Amino acid sequence: MFIKYIYDGTFEGLLTCIYEAYYSKYKPEKIEASKRHVPDLIHQEITIETSFEHAEVVLSAIESKISKAVLEKIYIAYLSESSDCEINILNYIRLGFKLGSNLELHMHNKFVIDVNTIYSRVLKEAHLLLGFIRFKSINDQILYSSIEPDNNILTIIAPHFAERFSSEKWIINDVKRKLAVLYDGTSKWVLAPFSTDTSKKFIDSPDSEYEHLWRNYFKTIAIKERENPKLQKRLMPKRYWKHIFETNND
Repeated sequence: MFIKYIYDGTFEGLLTCIYEAYYSKYKPEKIEASKRHVPDLIHQEITIETSFEHAEVVLSAIESKISKAVLEKIYIAYLSESSDCEINILNYIRLGFKLGSNLELHMHNKFVIDVNTIYSRVLKEAHLLLGFIRFKSINDQILYSSIEPDNNILTIIAPHFAERFSSEKWIINDVKRKLAVLYDGTSKWVLAPFSTDTSKKFIDSPDSEYEHLWRNYFKTIAIKERENPKLQKRLMPKRYWKHIFETNND
């Protein structure tokens, strides 16, 4: 019987799966996010609960034994949400722990090729969307755009628009994933759940109620139980930190 890990879909959850793959006797043949989970008769399923402590162990090991560049690469590959990205990342990291900082020199290794292919696909779509996103004005107070990308690229494209429209308030809504990046017009942006109903509230809100709705939404979207500023800083490349609410606590 083959083993399949089921996790919550977060990057911390994936790192926890990598930890379990090393320290558990049950080694996975497949890793699947719960939102994409499809039961089958081939695999024995094991649910992996996210552990920030175990994720931190894996992060530290990748940084010290391979490189920070590899950590950034696997994060971007993870954003692809492709059905095989997790197991490809696991195989890539396993190889990295054997080869150390020389990992990227092995360009013809299947595991390196697999991750590089996914990584390039995500960045290519992000780059293309930078030129195709169009905003419309809501109540003459905010810019709004809806997108439906193949990959989960909001956190990649957000810094570009935060710089380009640095004095505007704007929302980029990934309708496929019901997520949005919201920028407050003062160099800070945040990734948040954003359902169809939430979008409708913003678009239909009268001018007199809009500012209250905006401020209230920013106050209520954070889930305090999931806050982990130290870990969040290391999940994103350093050049992004100044734009992220969670990392401005120092």
